[in-house]
Amino acid sequence: MLNKPLISILTLFLSFQLYGQDLADISFGTDSTFEVVTWNIEWFPKNGSITVDSVSKIIESLDVDLIGLQEVDDSTLCRQMIDNLPGYELFMDNVWFGGLAYIYKTSSVSVQSIYKIYDTAPFWNTFPRSPLVIELVFNGETFILINNHFKCCGDGLLDFDNPADEETRRYEASTLLKEYIDANFNSSRVIVIGDLNDIITDLPVNNVYQMFIDDSTNYAFADMSIAIGASSEWSFPGWPSHLDHVLITNELFTEFSNPNSEIKTIMVEDYLAGGLAEYDLNISDHRPVGLKIQLTPTALSLVENSNSNVKIFPNPTNGYFSIDLGETYNAVTITITDLTGKVIQSSTYNESQLLNLKLEEPAGVYLLMIESENKETLIRLIKE
Repeated sequence: MLNKPLISILTLFLSFQLYGQDLADISFGTDSTFEVVTWNIEWFPKNGSITVDSVSKIIESLDVDLIGLQEVDDSTLCRQMIDNLPGYELFMDNVWFGGLAYIYKTSSVSVQSIYKIYDTAPFWNTFPRSPLVIELVFNGETFILINNHFKCCGDGLLDFDNPADEETRRYEASTLLKEYIDANFNSSRVIVIGDLNDIITDLPVNNVYQMFIDDSTNYAFADMSIAIGASSEWSFPGWPSHLDHVLITNELFTEFSNPNSEIKTIMVEDYLAGGLAEYDLNISDHRPVGLKIQLTPTALSLVENSNSNVKIFPNPTNGYFSIDLGETYNAVTITITDLTGKVIQSSTYNESQLLNLKLEEPAGVYLLMIESENKETLIRLIKE
């Protein structure tokens, strides 16, 4: 049996191990993936400057490309917070529509347009907060994101005869969203995010998202694995229930199955000394849910030129390799990308036949594009 002093020492040691990390140690984003986080931030700022300071640290540490927020109460303070975070921009409509906002990383996201849908009086019962759409480009690929905050509460039962029924309002909101996506983005990469205020595991008779679930050819809840998993991983721990969802269209199915793609609830409380109680007191009652997508670049659709005279050796390489072009070119551009399409290095060489190059990236598979005049050759480069 352990004596009391030893038990005390072990308790202190375990406490240090658990809380020896802080908000600066959170991580999620990578350079080679597209990351989207949905986060109900519970009427920001929940606890004044403490909330602002904490949320700022979380955003910086997450290092993701895009965050969709719900329940931003003080838009001025939120703008000031993002203004003090280099490399990020905030969008909030000047007209109140329920505290929806986007925070995005300017180095990786190029915003094409941001607008509301279903924002007129006939839709106010269905959408108490008008959905916020952002069209953006990431690594040359276009994405459509729709940020939502559905009506809360209810008894868990759909009552179509009662227009005030909370479940019915969420069912109608889901139906209208699907109609909008089907009509306007039927071949686009679409991600629907938000606090949708209902569970996705209800039986069909009362499932407010059944129209998406039934259309499994075109839609999937990326967070279904969270919903059917342990309750400790759910996004709304106070109930507990899983209410914050990420819905993707079939244009993302293959990419979501890539090895580095993932969906997870981000357990911020693990980085606070006071755990979940401190998180709920100072930050929010909802945990953020993050989607990470390893893209399959358009370049992969190019036919690799197996008849080309170009040779790379050694391949696989330890980093140093040579390219034998097979003939002398007046100018040739060599571009190396990773499998997401991100350009690693690119250089143009004049009057070259044999080139010696170095790849300083980690081990993995890369794409090497050789362009000269009207010729293009795509070769897979493997670094061991």
